[in-house]
Amino acid sequence: MAKKSKKSQGGIVYSTDPGFMHREDPLPEQETLPPGRQDLRVWLDRKQRKGKVVTLITGFSGSGSDLSDLARMLKSSLGTGGSVRDGEILIQGDFRDKVLGILTAAGYKAKKAGG
Repeated sequence: MAKKSKKSQGGIVYSTDPGFMHREDPLPEQETLPPGRQDLRVWLDRKQRKGKVVTLITGFSGSGSDLSDLARMLKSSLGTGGSVRDGEILIQGDFRDKVLGILTAAGYKAKKAGG
């Protein structure tokens, strides 16, 4: 029989609470709001990227799969690379105006943010 590691138990080794129950199921994913109710912000960012410019889309509230679908749609329509990290979409390059146009055409509420 294999030993359970601390990481698989969420870091809990011992609890003095007699009513403590260890939860193994993750929290349910957040329900995705319709595009008209999303409040997205489109930024240009250079921090910690060796001077390279990225377009950063923040403020999406919903499931991770819907966020990655939106990122895939943006990357394919712009013909550039990017990724999804920490609930934000990173698009390589300065595409703030184009991203804003694509998002508003898709029905999202989007604004330019940050200088």
